[in-house]
Amino acid sequence: MKLVVISLLLGLSQLMAMAQVKPADLVGAWQFVEPSGARTVLTFTNNYVIHTAYEPDRFISTSGGTWQLAGNNLIEIVEFNSTDSARVGSADRMAVSLANKKLTVVTRSGKMMFDRIDQPGLARAVLARPGSSEQLAGLWRITSRANDAGQLTPMQRGPRKTLKLLTGTRFQWVAINPQTKQFSGTGGGNYTLKDGKYTETIEFFSRDNSRVGKSLTFGAEVSPAEWHHTGQSSTGGPVNEIWTREVGN
Repeated sequence: MKLVVISLLLGLSQLMAMAQVKPADLVGAWQFVEPSGARTVLTFTNNYVIHTAYEPDRFISTSGGTWQLAGNNLIEIVEFNSTDSARVGSADRMAVSLANKKLTVVTRSGKMMFDRIDQPGLARAVLARPGSSEQLAGLWRITSRANDAGQLTPMQRGPRKTLKLLTGTRFQWVAINPQTKQFSGTGGGNYTLKDGKYTETIEFFSRDNSRVGKSLTFGAEVSPAEWHHTGQSSTGGPVNEIWTREVGN
């Protein structure tokens, strides 16, 4: 009888630990590390997710799109896929569960267990402390860039776009065109925001692996809706851009 009670209690504790996942539970960054050192990182905003795999010296792949939960199933509408453009526009379904502070994701390829690597940013940046990384948590799209004369010029909104997803500590940009299913490039890693200075440390770069490990610091003026990004690129060229927060993120 005692064994039955213990078994029931264990079963109940497991059920409680694996309660239904809520969207807010996923927001932030998660990581799965293989014995080889290869990493898969998931970064979530309120309704956008990016999956990226890389090794210390090699970018492997990335994909992403909008997402929602249906019970404990995550349904993603794919906007880009660096290795299989045929997946763009399709709906990927994966089972997700949370237990013992780990996120388990089951896809067609198998099961992976992720550890959280940062706390979720605030869902509404307007509530964030000025100068804190929570101001940048979310999904951004570049909307203006300086021309050769140094004048900021609005970029016409169309299917081709450059997005940057940030959590509390992680960043990743992607240049994509969901309409043509084209993937043009990506890069990402860790960032900090302090005293109006935004610093990126690159962990992967699909176009040029030699940039991995480098840190770049930019001026940052951040409001709830806009981010003015200024400084010098890794090649020494001037950077003067406006990024606009995508609605819903």
